[in-house]
Amino acid sequence: MRAVDTVTAVARAASFTKRSIKHDSKRQALRLALSMVDLTTLEGKDSREKVHALCAKALRPYHGVLKDPLPPVAAVCVYPSRVRDARDALRDSTVKVASVATGFPSGQYPLDLRLADCARAVADGADEIDMVITRGTWLEGRHAEVAQEIREIKRACGSAHLKIILETGELGTLEQVRHASDVAMDAASSVPGAPALVDGEVFIKTSTGKVQPAATMPVTLVMLEAIREHHRTTGIRIGMKPAGGIRAAKSAIHYLVMVRETLGQEWLSPHLFRFGASTLANDLVRQVLKLETGRYMAGWDMTE
Repeated sequence: MRAVDTVTAVARAASFTKRSIKHDSKRQALRLALSMVDLTTLEGKDSREKVHALCAKALRPYHGVLKDPLPPVAAVCVYPSRVRDARDALRDSTVKVASVATGFPSGQYPLDLRLADCARAVADGADEIDMVITRGTWLEGRHAEVAQEIREIKRACGSAHLKIILETGELGTLEQVRHASDVAMDAASSVPGAPALVDGEVFIKTSTGKVQPAATMPVTLVMLEAIREHHRTTGIRIGMKPAGGIRAAKSAIHYLVMVRETLGQEWLSPHLFRFGASTLANDLVRQVLKLETGRYMAGWDMTE
């Protein structure tokens, strides 16, 4: 396990919040961040109509008139049972259909059921699978078993891209976060008989959004540094997705600064970086409108 200096990581993460962002750069950053959002609905009351409404928002985050229309978001993420609904609404668009699978959010299901969950979502049209590792197995020290599960789930994904949720709030320490990041990336890169990974085919992700703390800047920094080392070793760019608790546009810009200064300009793309933060989209739109029109829209003017 690689040692992590927690004090240094926290201080370094805090330093990214102190960068001065000029007006034009802020406008570009807000639009870029919006294009990186995965809009998500993961509730028991999810219905076809609710998924279709979310997809409409994904395609057009703001229905007013702007000189430069806002970009669509990156993806809509739903349970496997709602993948077909999302696929129907997003057909012929650039917005991806993502699905949580593998016994989300706990991961406490037999592996055969988790694999079937994944395979069904892909068969129904999911472009991306957000899987969860079995944290209990990990915390028992059975890391090789977790790695093997990741390999089998990666195989079940076929051509769909895979995001590996570590649920960092349950791992306990930054050392565990770093170790889990390394194991996850190595496992997804070593599926027997599978083609070599391409850039952006695999992401590591902080959280399900169901556990607190979820995404934090120190945790994300440690994961970004793991990605940087993996790229130096393999030449493959792994994606990153902080999820849960990122609600303000200002915070999103801090994350973009951290990504750029840690991994470089290449990662500033929805192909390699996402936000799992549905409530963030509205604040990003509000801040763009403030820059474009000089006034803030009220929270109730935005769609949920």
